[in-house]
Amino acid sequence: MTEKIWDAIIVGGGAAGLSAAQALGRSLRSVLVIDAGSPRNRFTSHMHNVLGFDGMPPGELAQRGRIEAERYSVKFRDGFVQRVSEIADGLRLELADGAEKTRALIVATGVTDQLPELPGLAENWGSTVLHCPYCHGWEVRGQRLAVVANPEYGVHQAKLVRQLSENVVLFTEGLSGFDEATARALQHRGITLESEHATEILGEDGRVRAVRTASGREIPVDAIFTAGTLVPHDGFLAELGLDRTDGPLGSFVTVDPTGRTSHPRIWAAGNVVTPTATVPLVMGAGMLAGAAVNGALVEEEFESVARHHSHGSHDATDAGSPAEFWEGLYSGDGPRWSGRVNHAIAEIVGDWQPGRSLDLGCGEGGDVLWLAERGWQARGIDLSKTAIARARTHAEERGLVQDRATFDAVDLADWVGEDTESAEQYDLITASFLQSPVELPRTEILRAAASRLAPGGRLVIVAHASAPSFAPDHHSDTEFPSPESEVEMLGLDPKRHTVEVAEVRTRQGVAPDGQVAEFEDSVVVVRRLG
Repeated sequence: MTEKIWDAIIVGGGAAGLSAAQALGRSLRSVLVIDAGSPRNRFTSHMHNVLGFDGMPPGELAQRGRIEAERYSVKFRDGFVQRVSEIADGLRLELADGAEKTRALIVATGVTDQLPELPGLAENWGSTVLHCPYCHGWEVRGQRLAVVANPEYGVHQAKLVRQLSENVVLFTEGLSGFDEATARALQHRGITLESEHATEILGEDGRVRAVRTASGREIPVDAIFTAGTLVPHDGFLAELGLDRTDGPLGSFVTVDPTGRTSHPRIWAAGNVVTPTATVPLVMGAGMLAGAAVNGALVEEEFESVARHHSHGSHDATDAGSPAEFWEGLYSGDGPRWSGRVNHAIAEIVGDWQPGRSLDLGCGEGGDVLWLAERGWQARGIDLSKTAIARARTHAEERGLVQDRATFDAVDLADWVGEDTESAEQYDLITASFLQSPVELPRTEILRAAASRLAPGGRLVIVAHASAPSFAPDHHSDTEFPSPESEVEMLGLDPKRHTVEVAEVRTRQGVAPDGQVAEFEDSVVVVRRLG
């Protein structure tokens, strides 16, 4: 069985990871999200400053995001990634219960807030022990507030908190940048300065009530602001030696504006590289990283095709047989199927009564699997053994039993030459984009398909009717079939066949730059008379 290689794996199923997954899923990429199920904001009950979702529990946002990503065929797996290593044209991720391979990786694993060792602080974290005035300040406005155990940013945090309440106490022990002038400015603003050491946070059921000092005094408070040491969850990347940037908040993997690290196949987004970012910011960073990954994969695919043609191994004039050409293309490029059924096939065949179907040039099996899941006894044939092996793997992953979705590596020229009298007949034969840069007996193949329809069976032919707007200039000389020329090419006997559809249909898709583009397809449906 061929081991699956994902277009992209995202480690982390929080806001950043899910945004990246949605961007990639909408770009028709095969995407796996590996999630350990412990997001940074799991300790808090509600999110704020998230436009359109103010007050929503963070778990609900994650659940909604996962449902949305699954609509675009994104897959999910629970677990911790233990190690990432390089393989040919990709990366290998090791988990406790197996491994996954990918062409690109997005790290969105977040950070841990390692809180100061002050009794009672961690017990009330996320409820009335807080870190961000923008995320949680409005909810405690006007209350008795304290800033404790934040040596590096305590002064700045106290200034922000003073905007929320006139009753603020700042514990000054060990504060960085705290001098006499600073003390006077804070006091003039009405902030109480407490020099005595805080020894314990008192409270119960997630509600703080006081800060106990070294002398035993209890200072009444309703909420506390603090900050911990931020520890990024990136240890599984250690052996790759990625560039890092050291700063006052710690050491974090270095990324460019799109989230790309010093490794060409690894991106990172969210708190794992920007620990102070709030939910909206990490969502944006995740979406940008997903788009950047898709763009990089698009460039890689175009370069690969150009390399094949320029070096001769897949050149249309020096590629050997069509089977050798297509096998070289699939085996050299990695998985190519978007995970989606052909748009025209789904639109036309969707409500037909299931029967026996055959897909000519099935590639990695998308249309066959779609038909099989709708009750068809579906078979696919293709020249590439690698494509067929991947199709079989997809069928196993979807739980399709052997007689529901079958695949065979067949030279289509040999298939044409089979004895028509003894050949199997089908209720549906599909040929989607059976257009080849190397010589392929397309006319003979499609005529043979029409002759192998069972009474009442249909042949559906979908072909590129024109070049998309973003296509290179060299496509200007390419001849694209029209529906009329397709019908004429078939040479049908009107006593045996009738043409039900012969038209050009427009559909939307995704251009290499990630933008929506329009495509024109020639669609022909032929039915054998009973």
